[in-house]
Amino acid sequence: MPTVSLADITPAIALGPLDGRYRKDTADLVDHLSEAALNRNRITVEVEWFIHLAQNSVIDGVRRLTDDEVSGLRAFAENFDADTIATLAAHEAVTVHDVKAVEYTIKEALVELGADDLSELVHFCCTSEDINNLSWALGVKGATVDVWLPRAKALIDSLADTASTLAEVPMLSHTHGQPATPTTMGKELAVFIHRLRRQYERVEASEFLGKINGATGTYSAHLAAVPGADWPKLAKTFVEGSLGLTFNPLTTQIESHDWDAELFADIARFNRIAHNLATDMWTYISMNYFKQIPVAGATGSSTMPHKVNPIRFENAEANLELSCALLDSLASTLVTSRMQRDLTDSTSQRNIGVAYGHSVLALNNLVKGLERLAINEEALNADLNSNWEVLGEAIQSVMRAAGLQGVPGMDNPYETLKELTRGKRIDQADLQTFVAGLGLPEAETQLLTALTPATYIGVAAQLAESEVADWKARSQS
Repeated sequence: MPTVSLADITPAIALGPLDGRYRKDTADLVDHLSEAALNRNRITVEVEWFIHLAQNSVIDGVRRLTDDEVSGLRAFAENFDADTIATLAAHEAVTVHDVKAVEYTIKEALVELGADDLSELVHFCCTSEDINNLSWALGVKGATVDVWLPRAKALIDSLADTASTLAEVPMLSHTHGQPATPTTMGKELAVFIHRLRRQYERVEASEFLGKINGATGTYSAHLAAVPGADWPKLAKTFVEGSLGLTFNPLTTQIESHDWDAELFADIARFNRIAHNLATDMWTYISMNYFKQIPVAGATGSSTMPHKVNPIRFENAEANLELSCALLDSLASTLVTSRMQRDLTDSTSQRNIGVAYGHSVLALNNLVKGLERLAINEEALNADLNSNWEVLGEAIQSVMRAAGLQGVPGMDNPYETLKELTRGKRIDQADLQTFVAGLGLPEAETQLLTALTPATYIGVAAQLAESEVADWKARSQS
């Protein structure tokens, strides 16, 4: 048995990789989805609710705050630091309730500001979930807008740069793993730009909902205390005007979390498309279509010095799978709460940061992986030149068109080409001899004779360039 417990070492050793090995990739999320960030948001929500009630003179006889008191309270929330965390921990050790600890901490701040005559306005008519749901919404919004979306955009930007460079580079396609109609590498990457962009725009348009309507969503305590106030209106103006969230007017004790499920499903879908990108890039590397640019001093294999492993794409695969698993679980769990309230969401939500962290880590790795690739046109051309049979599609299509136009001898073009090409390797001479004997008009014969696998790419280059241009125009607007 070890003589030293690693759990006793200072500074503390992280249990999970996101706070250990991969900390530099995920550290930005700490400001939004950590326990400390949750408490900072709780203080912000409580302070803003306090200001909202006081400055709107909701309770007769309760004075308004001075400008100095307002700025002092907001400064207290903004200057959340290690001392605040320690104060909260000390209160929670006694209350065994995290939101009550926040309330007591704010009341202490009011004493320092000389506004303790208003201390009972802190947490006025609130249930803990009023504060929690708004705090989580602020955290998830911040993590999405300030961290996840920029990482997602960086991936699409990287793909756009690569797709633009490779828009005209021809490549043999593989459908069902078999040689198929050629394309260009840039066009295939542009497909991912288009797919990822749609999900990106869905996430970008997300609503972050919140409520502040009491223990069962009825404003019962509010009306008992201040029957003359328009509490639904006060709640709406607070959630939307003070916090910048979307108001949910009808809930149980909890905000229903449907928006969380919608958001997490969109991020998970983005993840899955990115996973498809990772596996395709891994496959292209294994086919030698891309060469990896070695990092100076890096080791590819501990025993095979020639290797440069596609570790960035493999890391992305694994972390995208972990992120999706958590996002799927959160989306299915959070939308259910027994009758008016249970606490399953409380512990589940504390893993939102983990789900985001695995996604952010993966997106970073995909960008790094793309940056270390160089196209291998020699390998691409070798594959194209070894698969002339893929032009069978073009020949039978030209024959069909000619037959429809009345050219004789064009019967059963598909079957004719199937007999020539299926399961066989043919070369340029075989194909040109076949075309010459078809009896096509001279223009069509010349077109097909001049066609090569490398030139049989349709409008692939234009499609790639158009998608890249659309994305760049949209992202710069």
